[in-house]
Amino acid sequence: MDKVKRVIHVLDKDTIDRISAGEVVERPASIVKELIENAIDAGASAVTVEIKEGGISFIRITDNGSGIPKDQVRLAFCRHATSKIKSAGDLFDISSLGFRGEALSSISAVAQVELITKISGDLTGTRYVIEGGDEKSFEEIGAPNGTTFLIRNLFYNTPARAKFLKSATGEANTVSAYVEQMALSNPGISFKYMVNGQTRLHTSGSQNLRELVYHIYGREISKELIEVNASSDLMNVHGFLGKPMISRGNRNFEDYYVNGRYVKSRLLSKAIEDGYQGFMMQHKYPFTLLYIEMDKSKVDVNVHPAKMELRFSNQEEIYDQLVKMIKDTLKKREGIPEVEPGKDKQIKKEKQPFENDVPEPFETRRRSSIHPPEISERGVEKRPDTEKQSDTEKQPDTVNEDEKGYFPAHIQQSEEQHVPDQQTDNQDRDGQLEMFDNRMLSREARSSHKIIGQIFDTYWLVQYNDSLYIIDQHAAHEKVLYERMMKEFQDKRIISQYLNPPIVVTLTNQEEDLLQSHMDVFESFGFEITPFGGRDYQISAMPDNLYGVASSEIFVEILDHLEDSGNKTLDVFTGKLASMSCKAAVKGNHKLSLPEVDALIDELLTLDNPYHCPHGRPTIISMSRYELEKKFKRIV
Repeated sequence: MDKVKRVIHVLDKDTIDRISAGEVVERPASIVKELIENAIDAGASAVTVEIKEGGISFIRITDNGSGIPKDQVRLAFCRHATSKIKSAGDLFDISSLGFRGEALSSISAVAQVELITKISGDLTGTRYVIEGGDEKSFEEIGAPNGTTFLIRNLFYNTPARAKFLKSATGEANTVSAYVEQMALSNPGISFKYMVNGQTRLHTSGSQNLRELVYHIYGREISKELIEVNASSDLMNVHGFLGKPMISRGNRNFEDYYVNGRYVKSRLLSKAIEDGYQGFMMQHKYPFTLLYIEMDKSKVDVNVHPAKMELRFSNQEEIYDQLVKMIKDTLKKREGIPEVEPGKDKQIKKEKQPFENDVPEPFETRRRSSIHPPEISERGVEKRPDTEKQSDTEKQPDTVNEDEKGYFPAHIQQSEEQHVPDQQTDNQDRDGQLEMFDNRMLSREARSSHKIIGQIFDTYWLVQYNDSLYIIDQHAAHEKVLYERMMKEFQDKRIISQYLNPPIVVTLTNQEEDLLQSHMDVFESFGFEITPFGGRDYQISAMPDNLYGVASSEIFVEILDHLEDSGNKTLDVFTGKLASMSCKAAVKGNHKLSLPEVDALIDELLTLDNPYHCPHGRPTIISMSRYELEKKFKRIV
């Protein structure tokens, strides 16, 4: 076979630009991302994004930022031209969102671009048109301060790349998700977003985070938030944690921003999920909206070209501190879900202030674009049946005179169930909560508990104030056993229970090695294990709380999990002990005596998180007197 002679060529500018554009511009959302970041870096307080056909045929982004001086317009479209950094040293102290200087050059290489810009102080602005990297027009024009980009016909000169785009709807959804993230990461900037001439999102830029969540995620999520505000020596964290009841089956609702930048980080995701451990069902993921500020020198944003991934120094300390912040915040609020009979969702306790004076949330507006709403004679939008308020979401029209005394209990709310009109309202309500903590599981409330009885030999009914509480005796006892053992372990006062007769297990060579290397951990949890000849070992004692479930199978199961644990030996033990606590706890269909239930409730009061079993299931649920009276039509 003849050898092919290869000749090295220096690529021309057009080819270089198109290759570079392929790295920066993957789809319309890539353009929207780059240009919004430029607008924010230019100091804009208002940004408008408009797309048509998913952004494939048309994108317009307008901002009221500083604009581009006339003599720098052409320079801005050169490769690696940027106002964000001057030298390699600046890469380690980046405060802007974009800094590589490839965006405008790459966009203009694969689309038809028109720029209109004006800086404050100039009488006129500049209009610049560049298509496929070739300049078409450069002229003066009347314009307001700021910058407008119009991007038309993406990939018009590279049709092979256009084939890899999604449908117009799919591309629009990707753009929508990015605009939402930018709005959430910049609550002080007003964003307006339009699709095919219809406004889908319009934020005020007022810094009101709860209002912002309402606009984007809707009413049900905005009323189930817990405010977090914590600091450590490495970082400051503020924002919201979602209550466990609004958990999801994936990580799509785990949002966090580091120094104002929306990112994804395995370290931060794990810290968030581990912080929720014990408060949420297994295999569920929380809703979070966290703003994390830390020393910029401790964060490397150059890991990935899209700047979506981060590398941290002090990783272990950041992980530990974030886990603690989340756990501490969740512990501060009583986590008893209030249920509506017949529906598996949280009761809507009060009409939201934004219900009638703001547009429907973003997702609702997206659906309405597919099925436009009907308009009544009064000009009021008629919601489709699937979006009508349920009976529980409407305020009663009339209240019987005898029932007015019960109504205030329905109105009084914790701050995380209310969408405030003003930021100050939030702060005032927080202060009131600290003064009037009315938890059902508190020493102060204990004397007012009225134990009514047991139903189905499983659930205990307790009346407190104007609510009925239902306790799952198995979940509650399981949590008590688990927390008792973990506390004893932390306090180094594990109590062992001797087994009679002892358990003898035969181990493989690998299991024997694992036992020898982790013997200190077994002993610290109360196990007493000694050689019994050959590869046999005798288990003479184990934690007293788990005495009733001692077996060789459980012991070998712990060893099997240790094989893949790496340096997470303690996690394996605590996970298995949760399962063992479940086996040792009193079961359903078992009638407890009143003193036993009293003792169980007393011990629940001592726990940091008495509201969920070790697997995340609720130990207690509640139902308000108001809801009962609505069901019996005492309130119409």
